[in-house]
Amino acid sequence: MTRMTQNGISTTQPGQEQYETFYSAHRGRKVTRVMYDYRTAEGVLFSVVASTLRECRHKRDEWLAKRNK
Repeated sequence: MTRMTQNGISTTQPGQEQYETFYSAHRGRKVTRVMYDYRTAEGVLFSVVASTLRECRHKRDEWLAKRNK
C-alpha cells in the first residue's frame, strides 16, 4: 500500500514532493523504480515513474522550465 495516495488521490501538498521506491519484474529480473509526485505552490500535480530519484527530479525540473516559459 502506498503512503502517497488516499483513495486513489495524491496526498502531496502544495510545494511538497513525495516519492516511494518499488520493484517490478522485467524479463524475469527485479527492477527498481521510483514513483514521484510534486505539487506546485499553485496546486498543479506532476507525477512520474523513473529508475532513480535523480531522474525523477530532472524530469520535474524540465517540466517546470516548460511551464515557466
